[in-house]
Amino acid sequence: MKKLLFLLMAVFTIFVLAACTANENAGKSDETENKGNEPGDSKDVENGKVLKLNNGTEPTSLDPSIGFDAVSWDPLNNLMEGLTRLDSEHKAAEGVAEKWDISEDGLTYTFQIRENAKWSNGDPVVAKDFEYAWKYMLNPDTASPAAFLAYFIKGAEDYNSGDGSVDDVMVTAKDEKTLEVVLEQPTGFFLDVLTNPAFFPINHKVAEENPNWHAEADTFVGNGPFKLDSWKHDEEMVFVKNEHYWDVDSVKLDKVHFAMVNDSNTQYQMFQSGELDTASIPPELSDELINGDNVFIGPYGGLEFYRFNLTMEPFQNKKIRQAFSLAVNREDIAKYVVKNGVEPAYGFVSPGYTSPTGTDFREKNGDLVSYDPEKAKQLLEEGMKEEGYNELPPITLSYNTNDTNKAVAEALQNMFMDNLGVEVTLENQEWNVFSEAQKALELQFSRSSFINDYNDPVNFLESFITDSYMNRTGFSSKEYDELITKGKTETNEEKRWEALYEAERMLADEMIAIPIRYYNTVVLEADGVEGILRHPVGYFDLKYADKK
Repeated sequence: MKKLLFLLMAVFTIFVLAACTANENAGKSDETENKGNEPGDSKDVENGKVLKLNNGTEPTSLDPSIGFDAVSWDPLNNLMEGLTRLDSEHKAAEGVAEKWDISEDGLTYTFQIRENAKWSNGDPVVAKDFEYAWKYMLNPDTASPAAFLAYFIKGAEDYNSGDGSVDDVMVTAKDEKTLEVVLEQPTGFFLDVLTNPAFFPINHKVAEENPNWHAEADTFVGNGPFKLDSWKHDEEMVFVKNEHYWDVDSVKLDKVHFAMVNDSNTQYQMFQSGELDTASIPPELSDELINGDNVFIGPYGGLEFYRFNLTMEPFQNKKIRQAFSLAVNREDIAKYVVKNGVEPAYGFVSPGYTSPTGTDFREKNGDLVSYDPEKAKQLLEEGMKEEGYNELPPITLSYNTNDTNKAVAEALQNMFMDNLGVEVTLENQEWNVFSEAQKALELQFSRSSFINDYNDPVNFLESFITDSYMNRTGFSSKEYDELITKGKTETNEEKRWEALYEAERMLADEMIAIPIRYYNTVVLEADGVEGILRHPVGYFDLKYADKK
């Protein structure tokens, strides 16, 4: 999500991200699986413990370098495993790597891969699988949206930007089970970065033989707790326990069935009928259901926001952008539209990042945006005068198809009319079409979501550096770029965080995007469902999940 995306089901419902109506057969389990089962039953004579979940929509890709969004992360995080894996405290712990050493200067990481780590086809997981995967991600021809995450590695950015060679990328398989990685600068959160699915390995022998190995169930090869048993595109995916996984004894589920239903009411009805074991709460039912005993509520690091396209009129003008932001009543959107306990966003970096001095980033930088209709009108008049407008050019607000996204967009449309007297046209598009149009700067004013890729505030802020894949606004500032560079490389942590505080304040002043609300995780769980780890970075882990 980056980080965009995703991720955003948003929640996703975030998972946020995608198409509106369910495929006619989406989410329907096969007769064998459901026959004779009442809601909450966990046993099926033939299939053992089966967990029935909803992925929202078709994954963008199960190629780890391409599937950089929420609808791809959940499947990938359970089909594959990186060197490190988030534990129950959401911290980087051992994954495929059983141990690692870090040089005294903080630049060289040496990972030892487990001897018993295997792929789902029985091949051993080797260091070359990681070297191959990361260099494939950085290859300019791959056009990976996640490549920027690897820029911490020496030589990575130059290679990805076309200014260097693959041989300069300092990721090296020293032997079959030893991987060495050299960084550009000491990066204290590098092990957290590696938990992101973009850094999962690829079986290099399989990929060299079949570049489309990830596109179908019968060719997919993973190294995680589960393997891909079947995949009916745009309809369902079925996972089964991976007997070759190094820690298979910890995996309790026999099977996971993923439906693809992106309508919150439809998936809730499926939960009620026992066709799903988890579901999001439709906003209109929030007051009724939010305090139930079967509701999981947890942190979810991310932001819903709307991007301005600074290359399209009238949003080249900062005062007009600021006026639109001041016209938004975020508290009303959170409380009455999205509901489910979400918090309005008065800044860009979500709560939950603890500074070197022990304070939360959000608390330190405070509220950077506000709701002020009178000032909004004043700034709109001033901006129009600066541009010589007697009236604003037509404005279209675009969003990816989803019932919650539609409700938020309609609320914004009404606020712009009521508080600015500006008529805004709404346009919805299916996720893949919408995403490509936004990347190409073809949308004038568009919805976005960001889910944290790793545990550091620079993660969101780096999205808006010049030429970033995640920028998608046309914004470019040398001063901002320098602040982000300092926010990544400064070894004095307090000075590093000061640069990040200043960068966020600059974003709020330039107002290239309107923050709307922070995400949380609110999930209904059927009786007997246990052990699903729902990580704030935007994906869940079924390794220890159970259904009793």
